[in-house]
Amino acid sequence: MQRDVSSCNTYNYGDAHYWDTRYVQDALSFDWYQRYSSLRPFVRSFVPTSSRVLMVGCGNSLMSEDMVKDGYEDIMNVDISSVAIEMMRTKYASVPQLKYMQMDVRDMSYFEDESFDTVIDKGTLDSLMCGNDAPLSASRMLGEVSRLIKPGGTYFLITYGDPKVRMPHLNPSAYNWKISLYIIPRPGYKKAAGDSSLSSKACLEAIPLTCEGMLPHDYVLEDPDSHFIYICRKTDEEVAQIPSYPLMEDVL
Repeated sequence: MQRDVSSCNTYNYGDAHYWDTRYVQDALSFDWYQRYSSLRPFVRSFVPTSSRVLMVGCGNSLMSEDMVKDGYEDIMNVDISSVAIEMMRTKYASVPQLKYMQMDVRDMSYFEDESFDTVIDKGTLDSLMCGNDAPLSASRMLGEVSRLIKPGGTYFLITYGDPKVRMPHLNPSAYNWKISLYIIPRPGYKKAAGDSSLSSKACLEAIPLTCEGMLPHDYVLEDPDSHFIYICRKTDEEVAQIPSYPLMEDVL
């Protein structure tokens, strides 16, 4: 398991100083990868509105705000940047459904075991994979995520990492996760004229993975820069055979 060298630049995305500086210089809201409108079919299918949600690496994203507008009742947001957290606390001081805490996702010992129904990660694992000691940082974060999720709960990961680079981190048996994979094109992607490949409806269908958890050898990405959504369900003896939820068109 290596650092995501090919997808990283010279910035250390796992460093608090980098993010503090960035948010001081640019305070405008920014969503990594996908906006909530694109992710809503997946969120509404896998995350009940009554869930206690942990948003890791929240930054100054509008994702949590949009979820509250869509009926979600309890979202704890954490980020390594104290600048981002103070900014968001001030912005949402009158929204009781949103709470903000400065925290390193590699050590979330403030929270007790099995405190959350869902953990949502939109680019935070990717940031650690571009930082120093990437495999160790990823292992520490994912161990904390697994500890915090209740049995039957979900780790909802949005990433640029395909199964070859993400499954080695997600598959350790200690996490006890049953994983489903979905793939969506990047925002603004347009198919070439005459391209009859996957439709937007097909994005709502789980990708059949090989027994090793990889994409089929003949699978072709509609968009070479697609984003991958890993739905990781924390199982126990009673829920080990829970099937994947079907994604319903009425949540589009």
